[in-house]
Amino acid sequence: MKSIKNIGLSAMFIAIGLILPFFTGQIQKIGNMLLPMHIPVFLCGLICGWKFGAVVGFVVPLMRSVIFGMPILMPNALAMAFELMTYGLVIGLIYGRFKKKNIFKTYIALVISMFAGRVVWAVAELVLLGIIGNRFTAQMFIAGAFLNAIPGIILQLILIPMIMHRINIEKVKVD
Repeated sequence: MKSIKNIGLSAMFIAIGLILPFFTGQIQKIGNMLLPMHIPVFLCGLICGWKFGAVVGFVVPLMRSVIFGMPILMPNALAMAFELMTYGLVIGLIYGRFKKKNIFKTYIALVISMFAGRVVWAVAELVLLGIIGNRFTAQMFIAGAFLNAIPGIILQLILIPMIMHRINIEKVKVD
């Protein structure tokens, strides 16, 4: 029964990942700052576990690219697929290891997964840009992974722990 529930929730997170970027108006610069596709992936990893988080993370940017043309498939959506897959996988693995779930544990899992995903994104960009004959520089990494993403990082650090805290409170009430 739990896996059926997780499949349903994962489908919901995919749908949210496809729709949420429309709130940034499909403007790539705003999307790069607010990172709307990241939020459902992090939540899926936390709620459904690492396997579901990884799959949702890999699928969302590719589906969005094929269906809506944003992000551009090569190299952006493909690099994002590996980045978001890492987010879902790492946050699910780390959070799943904690016996007691609380806001502090959510932050630990979130921050570690954010760094891991950005490193994977950089490696993917390096490989993919190399394939098409472009260079990936340290400045591109710093700008893409951190400087341009500061508003989205702040949003994630506020929103995701709040949502998880609320979910954990509701679980206690039900139990």
